[in-house]
Amino acid sequence: MRKFRKVLDGLTTSSPGATLGSPSCSSGAGTPTAAPTPKEIDVQETLVSENFQLCKTVRHGFPYQPTALAFDPVQKILAVGSRSGGVRILGRPGVDSFCQHESGAAVLQLQFLINEGALVTACADDTLHLWNLRQRRPAILHSLKFNRERITFCHLPFQSKWLYVGTERGNTHIVNIESFILSGYVIMWNKAIELSTKTHPGPVVHLSDSPKDEGKLLIGFESGTIVQWDLRGKKADFRIYYDEAIHSVGWHHEGKQFMCSHSDGSLTLWNLRNTTKPFQVTFPHGKVQKDGRKESCKPILKVEYKTTRTSEPFVIFSGGLSYDKAGRRPTLTIMHGKAITVLEMDYPIVEFMALCETPYNNEVQEPYAVVVLLEKDLIVVDLTQSSFPVFENPYPMDIHESPVTCTAYFADCPPDIIPALYSIGAKHKKTGYSQKEWPITGGTWTLGSHAYPEIIITGHADGTIKFWDASAITLQMLYKLKTSKVFEKPKPGEGRAAELVEEDPFAVQMVSWCPQSRMFCVVGISAHIILYHFSKYEANTQTVLLEVRLQCESEDVISPSENENDPCISESGSHSPQPYPRQPASPVSGTTEGIKPSIPCLKVKDKTVRVPPGYQAELVIQLQWIDGEPPQQITSLDINSAYGLLAFGNCNGLAVVDYLQKTVLLCMSTLDLYGASDPYQRLTRSPRRHRQSTSEFCMRGLSNFYSDSKKRIRTSYQSLTELSDNQQSIDMERSKSPTSVHYPTSLHNDPRILPEPVASLRASHCSPVFYLLDNATESRENSFSRSRSSSVSSIDRDTKEAITTLQFGESYGRKSDALTTPCLWVGTSLGVGLLIPMSIPTDQEERMEEPVTFGPSGAVLMLKGSVLCFAFLDCMGTLIQSPYEAWRDINAAEDPDRPRKRKLVHFSPESSQETYGDGHLAVVCSERQAKVFLMPSQSCLFVHNITESSFVLRADVVSVSNSVCLACFCANGHVMTLSLPSLRPLMDVSYLPLTDMRIARTFCFTNGGQALYLSSPTEIQRITYSQEMCDNLQEMLGELFIPIETPEVQNRGFLKGFFGGNAHTFDREELFGEAAAGKASRSLAQHIPGQGGMEGMKVAAGGAVGELARARIALDERGQRLGELEERTALMMTSAEVFSKHAHELMLKCKDKKWYQL
Repeated sequence: MRKFRKVLDGLTTSSPGATLGSPSCSSGAGTPTAAPTPKEIDVQETLVSENFQLCKTVRHGFPYQPTALAFDPVQKILAVGSRSGGVRILGRPGVDSFCQHESGAAVLQLQFLINEGALVTACADDTLHLWNLRQRRPAILHSLKFNRERITFCHLPFQSKWLYVGTERGNTHIVNIESFILSGYVIMWNKAIELSTKTHPGPVVHLSDSPKDEGKLLIGFESGTIVQWDLRGKKADFRIYYDEAIHSVGWHHEGKQFMCSHSDGSLTLWNLRNTTKPFQVTFPHGKVQKDGRKESCKPILKVEYKTTRTSEPFVIFSGGLSYDKAGRRPTLTIMHGKAITVLEMDYPIVEFMALCETPYNNEVQEPYAVVVLLEKDLIVVDLTQSSFPVFENPYPMDIHESPVTCTAYFADCPPDIIPALYSIGAKHKKTGYSQKEWPITGGTWTLGSHAYPEIIITGHADGTIKFWDASAITLQMLYKLKTSKVFEKPKPGEGRAAELVEEDPFAVQMVSWCPQSRMFCVVGISAHIILYHFSKYEANTQTVLLEVRLQCESEDVISPSENENDPCISESGSHSPQPYPRQPASPVSGTTEGIKPSIPCLKVKDKTVRVPPGYQAELVIQLQWIDGEPPQQITSLDINSAYGLLAFGNCNGLAVVDYLQKTVLLCMSTLDLYGASDPYQRLTRSPRRHRQSTSEFCMRGLSNFYSDSKKRIRTSYQSLTELSDNQQSIDMERSKSPTSVHYPTSLHNDPRILPEPVASLRASHCSPVFYLLDNATESRENSFSRSRSSSVSSIDRDTKEAITTLQFGESYGRKSDALTTPCLWVGTSLGVGLLIPMSIPTDQEERMEEPVTFGPSGAVLMLKGSVLCFAFLDCMGTLIQSPYEAWRDINAAEDPDRPRKRKLVHFSPESSQETYGDGHLAVVCSERQAKVFLMPSQSCLFVHNITESSFVLRADVVSVSNSVCLACFCANGHVMTLSLPSLRPLMDVSYLPLTDMRIARTFCFTNGGQALYLSSPTEIQRITYSQEMCDNLQEMLGELFIPIETPEVQNRGFLKGFFGGNAHTFDREELFGEAAAGKASRSLAQHIPGQGGMEGMKVAAGGAVGELARARIALDERGQRLGELEERTALMMTSAEVFSKHAHELMLKCKDKKWYQL
């Protein structure tokens, strides 16, 4: 705990940064002020470095680019592997674990050690990994790297510790799962096939042990060769040579026949009694043509052959459609007896797997469901009903239903907001799902003691907004809002606007939400803003439209003054010719004299419509097109329900709207906001004659996030590029970026050339286009760690001063103020913070009639880089929340005796007049530095340069461990926290080595030491930087493994057991162990011990009680089995005695009879 004191003498002090040559933090530094100033600032800081630790908590969404699937039929958990080396393990809702291979190699295959709490992964770098699932966060126990051969297929028999591994060369190796060491027993391809065969059979594509005899291994080669290998005799029992390539093999549970799928779309059924030709050949989707030939069909990539007790077997396969039907969707075919059902899928099938009642392959399988892993979805089909309905998926697998374009994260929300949203959203759920429970029910999860209401909001490319319940590290969709319903459906070919708009005119760019008042504001990519209110009742409403002209006409550039040697030059927005009048709501068709008609690309519905309960549109604001030019993107937004105001800005200026009176209060260029406090001298010049048209760029759609090719996406992120400054600059010193664009010095020396190229493009100024890449290689090339200019395409190289952040709050508008007033804080891309005081009528009736007035700018605060955020603390260091209006349902029936009034909640620095005079602290953070100012004197108390070599992408003041801190995320992947108000560094962790555009757009902090970002186009990654949450994470995560007794083998009957020939005495250890098979070549594979062993030991040491419980269960199971064995033995003895007695009686009866008397 540290104490900071600063004694003031009544004069405004200079910023510590001013000693370095930067401009004074105050617009009138050194001048006396009449405002009361505190005698000392006494802040007890409680946060220390030990309060912070960064770690991942949970990942939500669909695994991006999935490659493999596995299921444990006893534990009932599912595993999905991905191309980036990730593995998601799913159980009952709440049981969701993510683990990542460090190599990042694609996962080729997954194999559960059934009911053992372990998982084997085979990766594209020819490495096998053994994962320990008996701990809440899985870890690798062993790894085995193959050096000379490439892994193509793996098979692990149930209750076996020997893993069969097929390779690209056609060889089959055997790995001991316990030691992860290669056995000396190898099945070489040239031994498996006949010596007379002249061609290589190809890679191994299938391995399975015979259900009839575990000592027989069926090996399938890609070329069409199938070999049954006798493991004991080390020879082939039979060989099958088929003309068509093999993709998969499925056994009948009796082990007498098997089915193969082939590349020509055929299924072949083979009987072990006669392997010279297939017992049956079928083309399920191949029709006979007029000439008698079969249609050519696509390959059947996988087939499963599952038997049932009460009906015909299930034959389930993917692919096999005829080639002539172009455009057909991917299908899964279910053949049950003579019935053939074709299920069309929305995306290509990656893998599927039938879920069966038994883990034994020699028993009747009884499939009850099919898990189908698609490229962008996971579905489970119910096989127990003839219509084959789909189960309702409890996991949030549809985050990417439309590409995510923005995110917002709110922790510690009002407790009533989640039930309110859920009750509305539940009415719109889809129907037609299977009535049975979700079949993947493994693991355990309980609601931890550290849960509190959390909500995640995602905006999407099709204009939809999704509200998610994120409490207790789970994710469940609450409510879905479609913003496109506010507009008329765009008709193709209508005017120039229709030509420019692609498929995503409604894409959500940013959102602003007040959980207390439930007011919600959406900014769209077509330069529109929609304001919603929440109601539990449906209503007939007509959305009000406001048109705002916020367009650049003339251009002003910053000129270095005579006394300054500052070559940093940028342009500002235009001067408004006159103050903007209060503009009432107007129809879309309204035009201004002398200006060409506006061409809005979206037309707001002008009729009264019936809207359902939930969020209902109240106001739409559209920026006008001027002279055929589309408006610039909106770069900043803030809404305050207590004031009834909405403010937004872009690279041209600022606008403030009174949404209670539905009028535009303020619409000014950025330059006009300064007034007499402008820190720059500007030279006015005429507009360029040949201005480059921005239409084709501004209205580009978001297109598809997961295309393999580059897709352009516009963003309003304010700090993705920066001004490149000369190192000699002192007054506006900025740290040089290693990626800045450098220009020849002759540009500075030639007076005939305007020095505008000195400034490199800033993202928020000119609506740049970003390339969003899904490919990992391209992402690295497009990362912020490399050249920022390489990832940005400029529309307009002229740098304008954009509005980058806005914040309403109670503050001191001027130095002379003794009391706080409503204010609007404005941050710009040139590092300037402006304070605009407002006068708002307090009486409710006056508020609806009298206008809100604005005073001249009361403060100009200077920082390095674009301003990212504002926050306010009282003089005790406590965060001051913005005032808000308590929610009231405007559609509810009104009581005439008790008319509804607006209930406003204010958070002033302190309620008492004494501490009112102490002022408050303003925290301002830019992409380079953070400063803490004392208001109203505007003195800079603390300053901290956050980064010199990079820049801050996201910054927020958040509450952690009953205190507050400043959290920052930098473009170089660092996550940092600073104490408040002293700005001491508390944590600096290099979290992400490379930061791509997707992460930059979606990273956001929230209270409680949490943050999130979009780790892939389909997944949300949540992290925590709180030590307390890291300590409690084990309690919050679900258990993947539960001790369950393995099902017993079914009684096969005396005759089946006697004549079936199933060899129960097969001992793999005797065949594959070192004593019999010897050691494998050391150069063939390298064993790598994993870190999971130590973690497992720690978990075991920490959970001794759990281990004792498991041991007790195991002893009980063993005792129970021994008891059952004893009972069976006694029954067998009794049965034998009865049989002997009856045999003796029969013998005596027939003893003296002749044969013909019998």
